[in-house]
Amino acid sequence: MEQLWWQRGVIYQVYPRSFMDSDGDGVGDLPGIMSRLDHLAWLGVDAVWISPVYPSPMKDFGYDVADYRGIHPLFGTLEDFDGLLREAHGRGLKVILDFVPNHSSDQHAWFAASRSSRDDPKRGWYIWRDPAPDGGPPNNWLSCFGGSAWELDAHTGQYYYHAFLPEQPDLNWRNPEVVEAMLDVLRFWLDRGVDGFRVDVIWHLIKDDEFRDNPRNPEWREGMDPFQSLMPEQTTDRPEVHQVIARMRRLFDEYPERVLIGEIYLPVERLVAYYGPGLTGAHLPFNFQLVQAKWDARHIARVVAEYEAALPEGGWPNWVLGNHDQHRIASRVGPAQARVAAMLLLTLRGTPTLYYGDEIGMRDVPIPPERVQDPFEKNVPGKGLGRDPERTPMQWSAGPNAGFTTGEPWLPVAENFREANVEAARNDPRSILSLYHRLLALRRAEPELETGPYTPVAAEGDVLAYIRGEFLVVLNLGPRPQLFHAPPEAHGAQVILSTHLDREHESVADALHLRGDEGVILRLAGA
Repeated sequence: MEQLWWQRGVIYQVYPRSFMDSDGDGVGDLPGIMSRLDHLAWLGVDAVWISPVYPSPMKDFGYDVADYRGIHPLFGTLEDFDGLLREAHGRGLKVILDFVPNHSSDQHAWFAASRSSRDDPKRGWYIWRDPAPDGGPPNNWLSCFGGSAWELDAHTGQYYYHAFLPEQPDLNWRNPEVVEAMLDVLRFWLDRGVDGFRVDVIWHLIKDDEFRDNPRNPEWREGMDPFQSLMPEQTTDRPEVHQVIARMRRLFDEYPERVLIGEIYLPVERLVAYYGPGLTGAHLPFNFQLVQAKWDARHIARVVAEYEAALPEGGWPNWVLGNHDQHRIASRVGPAQARVAAMLLLTLRGTPTLYYGDEIGMRDVPIPPERVQDPFEKNVPGKGLGRDPERTPMQWSAGPNAGFTTGEPWLPVAENFREANVEAARNDPRSILSLYHRLLALRRAEPELETGPYTPVAAEGDVLAYIRGEFLVVLNLGPRPQLFHAPPEAHGAQVILSTHLDREHESVADALHLRGDEGVILRLAGA
């Protein structure tokens, strides 16, 4: 059966504040993204996912939406968005938007009405509860961003629930009116030509209707993220959430070849439930297993095997190495292993998602205390939970502010931008950007690397190996040289790409000598 574009393709995430600034205010925008579409087309990705650009007070930098049908003036206008959509489609690029349905901004007109009176028709659009007998919060539910998840509204004398900031009240997805209003939001953008949505914290949408306390986490220790002191059994991953997602999916099925992606941080056995019974859920429940994995060959081999085994029949896999909430891959595993990670991501079975800047090896940038922007870091300081380091401006050139802006950038630019930037890397045939470009071109040219089967190959030490159709992928996840004893079917295989960008056309007899931090793709003999 012919695969759809989102099964064959590669998704590239843009954090719009940090991608490209067109007007010198230090914050990226839609015209800036449009001006860099040629980079994405040259790189070889298939879709651009744009983090929120809706009107917002920016308490959580766009994940607090005040109007689901508009564009924040900081980023441009609806006309700018339509232009970006046309220009992207003209280059063969799909456009995926972020959808933030779990919560709105407290500045949204819906919440203003909801908090105006207990009798307002929109009161039930959010989650309100009377205080506990002692006047405190209704139960022990915690905010992901620190402290109680309940905020007292003095005007009406009730608490409202917020899984994140108090300025991000949770919508009540048990209310059919909320469901229909949010489906209308999706229709608005799908009718405009958007190719899909990544749905923010989709596993949070439904909460326990009896408002029972969350149980204590016996593994929590002082110094850990305070949110993890409780197990969020009553506030996330509720069984009823799948009914809501199935309703979203039915809407998507009315629009040909649109993709529904769900952000889900859950163990793999729970993650795969979000494909829905009979694949009636999300097309791609985002798989963050590699983000959370120990960088060890045996561990990663087990992660891949468990995920492949857990997939429902017909469920399409996907892989993620980084995003706007996770430390950059080059900081997690080091610059040398970041090249191996690129080969891993782009040769596993399933749809890969890249994070802007990973293609030039961008690393986390230390943020001075006075420049911290992330509310998570401000609310829970000193625990390394802040997300600013992985959200710094894209490094385009060796010019002022890395070519990102003519003004003062909203976050600091990396100190190494004069060496690590797109312009310099495009002129270096051995750069990590050249490696990404080669990997993406090879993937697009070879259908078996896009959609072919995955077969693990036994390996030892730091070596991870697998076969994708007529290709053998061998990755050294350590710094020391390794000897890989090739299986019989790989005797005579020919190297077609190394992460070192050399040794092409080298043939393998019965063993392959891998240098430290090297990955290799071989074409099997006779293929």
